[in-house]
Amino acid sequence: MAGVLVPIDSSEQSTDALEYALEELQSDDITLIHIIDPIEAGYTAQATVPGYSEEWYEQAQAEAETLFDSAQELADDYDVDLKTATEVGRPSRTIVDYAEENDFDHIVMGSHGRSGVSRILLGSVAEAVVRRSPVPVTIVR
Repeated sequence: MAGVLVPIDSSEQSTDALEYALEELQSDDITLIHIIDPIEAGYTAQATVPGYSEEWYEQAQAEAETLFDSAQELADDYDVDLKTATEVGRPSRTIVDYAEENDFDHIVMGSHGRSGVSRILLGSVAEAVVRRSPVPVTIVR
C-alpha cells in the first residue's frame, strides 16, 4: 500500500475523515496535507498593508502545525505516526497534484471544509478532487 492522503483543515469533517482513515483503512501510512490558499489572504483589507502577506503566511503555517498536533493526538490512540505536509495553492488542484506526485493510492477527505462552500452533496473542493483524482477518493460526511 502506497499510502493514504488525508487533507485537513479546522473543520469537523476533516477530523471525521482522519478518524475514518485510522479506523476503517487501518493503514500505518497516513499523510495529512494542509493547503494554505493564498487567495484567502487577498480577501481582507489588511492584504494591502506592507508585510501583511508574510505575517499571514506565518500565521497560516502555525495554524497548520496546531492542526497536525491535534491530529497526531488522535492518531496516538491507534498507535499511528502521521506524516504531514503543508502546501500552498488552490486546494483541490494542490491535493490532486500532491497525491499524483507522491504515489498515494487513496485520498480520504471530508465532504465540506471550513469554508462552508456548499453544493447539494459535496463542497466544491471535495467535488473537484473526486473529479480530477487518479486514485480512489473516499468522502466522509
